[in-house]
Amino acid sequence: MYKKIILSFFTVSFFTISCNDDFVDTKPLDQLSQEVVWGDASLAEAFVSELYGGLGVGGFNEQMLASLTDETIFTHPGRNITTITEGRSNPADPGWINGTLSWVNMYSRIRACNLALANLAKPQFPNTGNIVERLIGETKFMRAYYYHQLVRYYGGVPIVDKAFALTDADFLTPRNTFEECLNFIVKDLDEAATLLDGKSLQKGRATKAAALALKSRMLIYAASDLYDVPTAKAKSKAMASFGKPELMGYVSGSRTERWQKAKAAAKAVLDLSGFGFQLGLTAPVAADQGTTNYMNQSLARNGGQNEIIFGRYFIQSKNEDGGRVGLFNGPNGYNNWAGNTPIQELIDDYEMMDGSKFDWSKPELAKSPYDNRDPRLKASILYEGSPWKPRSASAAPLDPANQIQTGEYEIISGGAKKTHFGLDTRKSSIEDWNGSYTGYYMRKFTDPNPGLVDQNSWQQIPWPFLRYTEAMLNYAEACIELGEDAEARKWLNQIRFRAGMPAITESGDALRQRYRNERRIEMVFEEQRYHDARRWMIAPTTLGRKASIIVVKGTLKAGKTVTTYKYDPSNYDYSYTVGKIDPGKENRNWDDKIYFLPIHRDEMNRNNKLVQNPGY
Repeated sequence: MYKKIILSFFTVSFFTISCNDDFVDTKPLDQLSQEVVWGDASLAEAFVSELYGGLGVGGFNEQMLASLTDETIFTHPGRNITTITEGRSNPADPGWINGTLSWVNMYSRIRACNLALANLAKPQFPNTGNIVERLIGETKFMRAYYYHQLVRYYGGVPIVDKAFALTDADFLTPRNTFEECLNFIVKDLDEAATLLDGKSLQKGRATKAAALALKSRMLIYAASDLYDVPTAKAKSKAMASFGKPELMGYVSGSRTERWQKAKAAAKAVLDLSGFGFQLGLTAPVAADQGTTNYMNQSLARNGGQNEIIFGRYFIQSKNEDGGRVGLFNGPNGYNNWAGNTPIQELIDDYEMMDGSKFDWSKPELAKSPYDNRDPRLKASILYEGSPWKPRSASAAPLDPANQIQTGEYEIISGGAKKTHFGLDTRKSSIEDWNGSYTGYYMRKFTDPNPGLVDQNSWQQIPWPFLRYTEAMLNYAEACIELGEDAEARKWLNQIRFRAGMPAITESGDALRQRYRNERRIEMVFEEQRYHDARRWMIAPTTLGRKASIIVVKGTLKAGKTVTTYKYDPSNYDYSYTVGKIDPGKENRNWDDKIYFLPIHRDEMNRNNKLVQNPGY
């Protein structure tokens, strides 16, 4: 290889010397020099706009973070998700790592942020309309966002606040402590909030509100069990034996003070005007309205768009993966892919309409498990009998009722009873290879427009990186931990009332548990559960549980002669049996090391100043 490179060099040199010097003194046609970019306001803004590219399509990838949690499992094999869910993650094979949390990708974006900040410090173009301050504010927010991604997956990481140059003597940087990283992120966000104050920006760009909301998230994390080293050591063997605990959390200081800072940061978001949806209610809305309200939030329409503080938006003309959520997760009976399918543990955590827990041991509930449940269930999950979109032309005669079919049922065919396998099962007559293993499908984030059905459909639902309700929940959590139960209930009940759910009345630890379940249900599929279960250190009993499924069977009642199946309790007696997912498909196992992801072996080899995370 080296000989080929040297030969090529001499060949090119020969022809270069033979040509006119003007021929080689040219500028590349596909690039702009640094001087040109930072000497022009429009080009500088284009550079800063590209910083947002590290956000990808938000959480709307085919493989979702929900499938690392007790929300969903991933249907298709060979994607390395089970490497993490089964506790097999290691530095050589960490498992599925999304591009939006990849160590390499995040540091690449951080370098771009550092380049922008260095050049914007001495702008070479007119500061018309305070564009320089705005661009610096956006850049600081994005740098803070990318560092927040690294910290919440890996713990303390190297803080690099400049773009390395070839003239630098040393490129190797040790990990900073968790506290140092937290302070660095908060400082960037505080400065971003000041610089962006009063700036009117396009949807999808950083704002003062976004900076304050991300600060609220980071401070609620900082106060949590996982990042309080004495607490973490008591709950985790891996943490207890780790020699550098300051990399993973606070080793000293007042935890009460941290909760107070988290409360203040969340309240700063709540005090902003122009955000929030259906707030100020003093009693629950009707159940149907609660479902509609929750759908409007997740679809960002009819007022629900006011929930989003910072989002990733899509347009059909670009045909990005973020517009294919329905295809990725929808029922196979609609020629969709059933990628991330809800598990029974999630379904069971939706309360009854009266606020009581669902209980399979109660026959009246087990007989009709989806009736009289939290209205958000209907808005988030497709289950047996859920009304849905019209089938394709070829499938329409099989399901004129347009209902989800996830079970097996008796029908009369040729004068005899036969078994009809649901069109949305893995024995479907439409597609029998990519249906749900669990008996459920995601509905949340899927546009209900009947014209958007199959793989030729693209939707425009935004991904909510930060929304107002997260700040409400953060505020309530901080209040609970500070013993301010009445204030916590006030904000939690606003969330519940708009969903059609009754008030929470508990105090103390009972209130804490109700709050955690409320957050689980309200923020489902929004990349919250993975981080919440870890920071609360409840992962062994939540993320580590074996995933459960539902088996639905419909038996014809005496004298009924159904020839084309539809969900109908007047014709059928239904049975619902909870089972466990086949261990050959997924065999979840919690290992304390999974509280943090491993730093990849390649990064460890590149930088001998790095310290690996506990347990690896």
